[in-house]
Amino acid sequence: MRHVPTLSFRWPLFAAALLLALLLGVAIGTIALPPAEVWHALMGRGDATQLTVVRELRLPRAILAALVGAGLGMSGAALQGTMRNPLAEPYLLGVSGGAAVGAVVAVALGVGVTLLPIAAFLGAIVAVVVAFFVAHAAGARGDPRILLMAGVVVGAFANAAIMLVLGSAPSNIVRDAMWWMMGSVAAATWSQVAWLLVYLVLGGGALLAWARQMDVLALGEETAAGLGVHPERAARRVYAAASLLAAATVAAAGLVGFVGLVVLADLAARVLRPPAELPLGAVTAIVGVPFFLLRLRRLT
Repeated sequence: MRHVPTLSFRWPLFAAALLLALLLGVAIGTIALPPAEVWHALMGRGDATQLTVVRELRLPRAILAALVGAGLGMSGAALQGTMRNPLAEPYLLGVSGGAAVGAVVAVALGVGVTLLPIAAFLGAIVAVVVAFFVAHAAGARGDPRILLMAGVVVGAFANAAIMLVLGSAPSNIVRDAMWWMMGSVAAATWSQVAWLLVYLVLGGGALLAWARQMDVLALGEETAAGLGVHPERAARRVYAAASLLAAATVAAAGLVGFVGLVVLADLAARVLRPPAELPLGAVTAIVGVPFFLLRLRRLT
């Protein structure tokens, strides 16, 4: 019988893998740096070029990518558990698309970067409300499968809305918005890291507070109601927190779907075709689509 590592044993492995990914993200790039030089730069030692590359360019980029991955992971896990569907995630449910609409509209209006997550969150909430409305109109408001299909429809509509907004925008805004929609953490700053961390603490803390309710919802609506949990009310709270997390990641890195491990994806985007840089969303989709198809096959 194959031995399965316990959860207590897996967490140190996950933490070590994350630290290794962060180290690679800081060390590898146009200017390759040995681990010793990376460590010296982190400690504030070394020449000015190395200090700038490590502490002002690569380190905030790697940390921002890790936070984006954490936000996507928490949002996707909450949606999967609540909807009892392993394929549910913000990108497929239209939450990321709605957040992108809000963010693109904010960019077109010249909104500052600190307010961009709020605009994205409003767009995500609108997408969730519309998805619930579509599911309700179909006569299956509580059916996770119908809600999943409604989210796909909302996501398609969000893409069309983005094209309409960009159709009348100046060329520089269109260019910036299109690159942003493909996903990137190339312009990461410490201020971005700070405000994304705030949003993740708020959204993730809410999901942790409602963890027991999500566990009950995963047993089914009838069972949840029998255990004293209002299914629709609890689901709406989870969707709101998941939308906040998805919206914050969209505002920070653009549309990144399918996977939550963004640090290594960002590293691949930097080194696969030097000196050009691939869109982060394209790299994650290349990894995520085969995984999605594999999961879909297991469900059939």
